[in-house]
Amino acid sequence: MTPTQWPAALTARIAHGLREARKAAGLTMGDVARGCAERGLAEITEHSLKNLETGRKSSLAIADFLVLADVLAVPPVTLLFPLGTSAAVEVLPGRQVSTWDALAWFTGEAPTSQPAPEGTAQNLLDTFRTHGELVAAATASTTLAKQRRRAASTTLDRARRAALLERAAGYEENAFEDCADLRAFRDRMRGSGLVPPALPGELAFVDESEGPDRGSAMA
Repeated sequence: MTPTQWPAALTARIAHGLREARKAAGLTMGDVARGCAERGLAEITEHSLKNLETGRKSSLAIADFLVLADVLAVPPVTLLFPLGTSAAVEVLPGRQVSTWDALAWFTGEAPTSQPAPEGTAQNLLDTFRTHGELVAAATASTTLAKQRRRAASTTLDRARRAALLERAAGYEENAFEDCADLRAFRDRMRGSGLVPPALPGELAFVDESEGPDRGSAMA
């Protein structure tokens, strides 16, 4: 494919994904157009959608692309790189790669042999991904600890209660460590001039001035 043909081919790939997503959702072009209007883009009409899906429209504005993806409730990146239906895509003019490699390149997930240099775009992405992983770990461990403590409080069998409390204490220790790690990482982010994402409500105590303690994590 020549460089002049590639932009139209990219638009056609997106249009195909949009059409398939629309059909899967059971929506008409009119439904999609109304959804776009509700989001502030009334210029995306039923007529323009028909031109896009039939190939008469060979380009698509980024704003239109994002709104259409939202209306159809699909991640925008999956419209660019159709995982599961295409083994490879021409990610750039003349550059054919596997669809997964193309997606990983687009999202910054392409593996590297060493940490990205401090201050680079890749390093920023890696930092926020690590933060997300720490949030997930802290959420999971605190939830488990609360569940085990709750289970102990609902039994009248003394031996079973003692065993459950002992098990709960172990989970609570893990939760405390996970929350402490998360708080330290958020402090390092702030020290680097970054604004950490808001924490879910159940982990709000992590940002308290005194830091997480074993009691607050299980409250």
